[in-house]
Amino acid sequence: MLAASLLFACMGVCVKLSADHFSANELIWWRGAIATALILPWVLVTRSPLGTSLGTRFWRLHLVRGLSGVAALIFYFHAITLIPLATAVTLNYTSPLFLGVLLHFGLKQRVSEQLRWAIAIGFVGLILVLRPSIASDQWLGALLGLGSGCIASIAYLTVRQLGEAGEPEWRTVFYFSLMSCLAGLPGLITSAPLSAHSGKQWLVLIGIGLFGLAAQLCMTSAYRRGQPLVTASLSNSTVLFASAFGMVLWGEHLPVSAWVGVALIVAGGTLANLARPTIN
Repeated sequence: MLAASLLFACMGVCVKLSADHFSANELIWWRGAIATALILPWVLVTRSPLGTSLGTRFWRLHLVRGLSGVAALIFYFHAITLIPLATAVTLNYTSPLFLGVLLHFGLKQRVSEQLRWAIAIGFVGLILVLRPSIASDQWLGALLGLGSGCIASIAYLTVRQLGEAGEPEWRTVFYFSLMSCLAGLPGLITSAPLSAHSGKQWLVLIGIGLFGLAAQLCMTSAYRRGQPLVTASLSNSTVLFASAFGMVLWGEHLPVSAWVGVALIVAGGTLANLARPTIN
């Protein structure tokens, strides 16, 4: 999980480095295309026949997971280009809090007292992150980052439902990557020709795809091999890695109040993950 968190932070760095040259939709295409191009040959070799291995009875869940996941990723990529990396990652990691709200108010499930406290703590931290550390010209990025966390909660819920239904993790990753390709295709078509990209730009694009896929595989392996509660708690280390990258590469420094808010959001998200198994 620590490796996955570092790799997700590296993907964020690549997205921020590419902000001046590529649109978010174009980056979404590369994020999905590289993952699809790497997963599909593995499926062909190890999961023959192809139709049987890719076939699924849960196409509705895959559709919801893909649409919500791609939308969250687009919002997240936009946010990274507009606000400090640590802030964008922190806002994206509010998804466990929104998942608790979704379960309680949207799906009318009874939630534990611990999850209610987690949501309250997390949203107090959110207020501290947004005010006064967000400048007037950064509110669009902050809202996009917050939107990515909110929409990602829907994606995580469907991933959970797919897992409970027995759907293999690789199939979930494959269909999400494929839908990322489709969603990002208009951005690719309207972008500059591939021959116009410099060597550095190619490295950044490849980095987004490779880091994103490697992070997903590490995360999937972590949840399969380790204790779910510990794994979920360690996932918040992405915020720490992103903060370090932001300070070293761009000199990003958040005020003390924002750091207190980050700590509360991480604590709230961790408590929400710990409380999730008690939901009934």
